[in-house]
This record gives sequence, C-alpha cells and structure tokens, in this order.
Amino acid sequence: MTKIKFLCATLYTLLAVGANPLGAQQLDTTTLKEMRTGDMRKVAIHNTPKAMIKAPFLNADGKNIDLSLYAGKTVLLNFWATWCAPCRAEMPSLDALNQTLGGDDFAVVTVATGRNPPAMIEQFFENTEIKSLPMHRDPKMSFARGTGVFGLPVTLILNPQGQELARMQGEADWNSSDAQTLLSAIIAGNVK
Repeated sequence: MTKIKFLCATLYTLLAVGANPLGAQQLDTTTLKEMRTGDMRKVAIHNTPKAMIKAPFLNADGKNIDLSLYAGKTVLLNFWATWCAPCRAEMPSLDALNQTLGGDDFAVVTVATGRNPPAMIEQFFENTEIKSLPMHRDPKMSFARGTGVFGLPVTLILNPQGQELARMQGEADWNSSDAQTLLSAIIAGNVK
C-alpha cells in the first residue's frame, strides 16, 4: 500500500509540474539571444532582469499614471518624440505589432518624452492612422531619464513583473516576423 501511495504522489507531482506553464516554458537569456535576427539583433538582452523605477508619466487626459497599470503583462515600452524622425518612422510598426500581439498578456506602451504638446501627438496619430497606441507623455523627461534614456527612440521590453528584460536604442520594424518571433517567445515563456 505504501508503494502505491508513493507512486500516486510521484505521478501527481510530475503531472502538476508538467502542466505548470511556468515550469514547462522556461526560456533562458542565451536562447533569447540566439533568436535575435534582422532588426532584433540590436536588442540587448540582459542576463538578469533589471528593476524599473516607479516614476509617474501622463496619460492622454493629463493624469499621472505609472507602469503598475500594465502589471501582469509583457510590455514593449517605447520612448519617442514628435520631432524625432526615426521615432515617427517606427510608430506605424509599433501600432501594427500592438494590433497583432496586444491583449491580456502583452501591450505596446508609447511615451512621448520631452516637449510634445498633446495636440501635436493627436495630429501625428491621426495623420499616420495610429489606432491602438496610448498617447502617454513624459514632458519633464523624469521617467525617461530615470530609466537611462538619453537619446530617442529607445525601446524596453519588460516582463510581467515590470522588470526590464531587454533594451534597444534606435528604430526597428517592430511588426516584422523577427520581432514577432522574439516577442512571442518572451510572452509565452518564463524568462529566467
């Protein structure tokens, strides 16, 4: 009887571990680094996740918010400006990515940093037909500076716990198959 209880307990444990998505889908940073192709080769993947500052920024209504609004989601956090040509060039691909992958597990979060009047942001979104991106702002650049952003565009990839997993300086085609493959792996896996 003791052997049967032991076998049942062992089988139950194995089934529980195998059914646990965190145990079944762990990715390490080496695997992610090997997955970088195309524009994604420029993504610097950290060996260990880095803590993010808890700094406020403004939503479209001018109210203070912070990244806790996106807790539990993998976030592609993009710092941009209306006057930055490379930033403007990559915004349609960020919008398309958010429309493709955005949902309960993933969000593209854009933050216009520096002097970006709301009317200019709205006009840019309208002219380029940006439909799914938030019109967040960081007018005093305190959020951007606190995260080590000193040039634009800069994109951070955050895990569901709000830690920085990776960073890229410069523009990219974020709706490319290279980007979608890398981001889908991050979204599905528990990067350790």
